[in-house]
Amino acid sequence: MKFLLNIDKVFQELLLQEDTDNDKKITKDDEGPKKFVLSDEKTKQRQVIEGTYHLSNLLQELAKLKESNIQVGEVDLNRIQENPVERISRKIKEDYWDELTRTIDKKGLTQIMEDEKTSNKMPTLYVSAKDKQGVVYFKELEKELRNFKLEILPENYSVEYVDTLNTKPGILALALEQKLYSLQGVPFVVPGGRFNEMYGWDSYFIGVGLLIDNQLEKAMAIAENFKYQIIHYGKILNANRSYYLTRTQPPLYSSLLIDIVKYKEPSLDWLRSHLEIVILEYNTVWMVHGNRLTETGLNRYKADGVGMPFEVEPGHFDDVFEPYAKKYKLPIREFEKKYLERTLVDAELDLYFVHDRSMRESGHDTTNRFINTCANLNSIDVNSFLYKYEKDIAYLIKEYFNASFEIEEVIYTAEEWELKALFRKDKINELCWNEESSMYFDYDFVNNKQFPFEAAATFFPLWSKLCSEEQAKKLVEIALPQFVMSGGITGSTQASIANFPKDVPQRQWDYPFGWAPHQMLLWEGLINYNYLDKAQEMVYRWLWLITKNAVEYNGTIPEKFDLEISSHKVFAEYGNVGTEFDYIAKEGFGWVNASYQYGLRILNDNLKQELNKLTVPDELF
Repeated sequence: MKFLLNIDKVFQELLLQEDTDNDKKITKDDEGPKKFVLSDEKTKQRQVIEGTYHLSNLLQELAKLKESNIQVGEVDLNRIQENPVERISRKIKEDYWDELTRTIDKKGLTQIMEDEKTSNKMPTLYVSAKDKQGVVYFKELEKELRNFKLEILPENYSVEYVDTLNTKPGILALALEQKLYSLQGVPFVVPGGRFNEMYGWDSYFIGVGLLIDNQLEKAMAIAENFKYQIIHYGKILNANRSYYLTRTQPPLYSSLLIDIVKYKEPSLDWLRSHLEIVILEYNTVWMVHGNRLTETGLNRYKADGVGMPFEVEPGHFDDVFEPYAKKYKLPIREFEKKYLERTLVDAELDLYFVHDRSMRESGHDTTNRFINTCANLNSIDVNSFLYKYEKDIAYLIKEYFNASFEIEEVIYTAEEWELKALFRKDKINELCWNEESSMYFDYDFVNNKQFPFEAAATFFPLWSKLCSEEQAKKLVEIALPQFVMSGGITGSTQASIANFPKDVPQRQWDYPFGWAPHQMLLWEGLINYNYLDKAQEMVYRWLWLITKNAVEYNGTIPEKFDLEISSHKVFAEYGNVGTEFDYIAKEGFGWVNASYQYGLRILNDNLKQELNKLTVPDELF
């Protein structure tokens, strides 16, 4: 049934009555009557809308009509009364992916440049000198648009050169493709909010969601931009901004290729072009001795660059800088400025930031697990990812290239990649498996001992299929219960952070916070080892949290959750992206959107019914 309404009039009346805290949303925190009467302009038929969820749906539908400048329009009651699970999933598929899609070209450049991280008066776009086509295209575009400055990156730039860009930070160009009438940017999907660029590991999880929602071309476009970054910037970047040129992110390119070929078999030429670059990345980014490859034969995160990372807001490192400011007899802000500009250098502090930059490369920024130690660790996460790289490469060579793959007269066989994987698996189990704790820990190769921090990464070997059936059983039966809360698993156990000082910042990747990638990798891992009932439970817990939060808070889908209070109200280092909007959530958050769609694909119909009723997980499990 549809109601004909004076849109602006009803919109204002609804807000005046129900948005009592004036935050431009209708949430469970508002103290209105939670009951609003609609009256059709023509028929005068009346309909009572009740409850936070339905009232916020009404607000969202009115906001959409207002944006279209419709003065008198129809509101569909089916949209207002839509079940929450169907509504969230539909909006992700129909709206959010499109809202989060960007291109770096004539059409999309302004949206990329004009965000809160653009500090220059004239925004700067960097393009690699290797990208001859891109240099020509963007030079012409600079003349035509006159709203950005083009800078050409030298073909072989140094870490010192990248440091000079901090005075003129900018966005990095991505791939172009020839369409019928013009060159266009290859699309990518951003996480959302202030994260208005293409992020490394976020993009993999987003790709999983896109494939589930039948958006194959966008998933393949992510792979194209991964390939472009490796060719032109030497690595898959933390994100495509100038100050991330020295930093990669968790390696998941091969996993994206595997997911794509499972969805729909691409052309062999397409697959060959990407497999070549996956192997190039493996060899040149991850397997360079003394850099990310250590003497143990296992890997670490090890970002380049010196000193404080440019992207962090002033004040973030006050707890770190305080003793150094006293040492140099400077006010803390002045010390921070001098240190960032490198007019003041301290070797001990520089070493701290080697670990800090490497932690940011891990994607887990920040966690007590990696503070002042990351570059010393063969972390279980990166080695699980690289084990899967080796297995994926072996699989693709065997299945699609007759077990033999040639790159510039070098022959790679499936068998040799299987042997690489076997070596890594044995090393991980030798150095990282802890029988007593029934967990995988990072290995401190500097001090030759495990670093016994209980992190959600302990479940990544389930996802990459490197653990034995016996190890999987212990992970599920002994380790997992230590992480589980009503809304999923926390980034670490509570016990793991108990001994850290109380006056340091609360680290957002530790207890009590929950993140989509941890949940998704756990679910797939549980399915890999046939813990199907446990997978159902863990999916339900996370989707219940997302659904409950969206129902109670005007459709909000945030970056992360506080699992202790089952809420998006996170009070940690960086706040919570995805919570700031007026009237209507337009984009959700990339990997949380993906986790919702992925979880719904796994969840059985009975549990979907319970999810729509918001049945508390602890009543079911």
